[in-house]
Amino acid sequence: MALDAVFTLKLDAELRDDFMAEAAEARRPASQVVREMMREYVEDQRRARAYEAFLAEKVAAARASIGAGEGVDNDEVRAIFAARRAAVR
Repeated sequence: MALDAVFTLKLDAELRDDFMAEAAEARRPASQVVREMMREYVEDQRRARAYEAFLAEKVAAARASIGAGEGVDNDEVRAIFAARRAAVR
């Protein structure tokens, strides 16, 4: 991977000093630590969006099922699982 982009940011001097000290303590270049944090952030955001899309799809499917009259009401669900728990005992 070519490292040809520059990223400049403003931050508190104390935070910068603490960060640089921690990176030095870990014997890692600060830029490497920042790149790793950025990659983790990007992956976390992508994972969160994928999960949100998954949930939205599940909700849409459930709503369609209920709209089609295929839903099961709460009392029936409770009865089904009470019977399952009783069978396991």
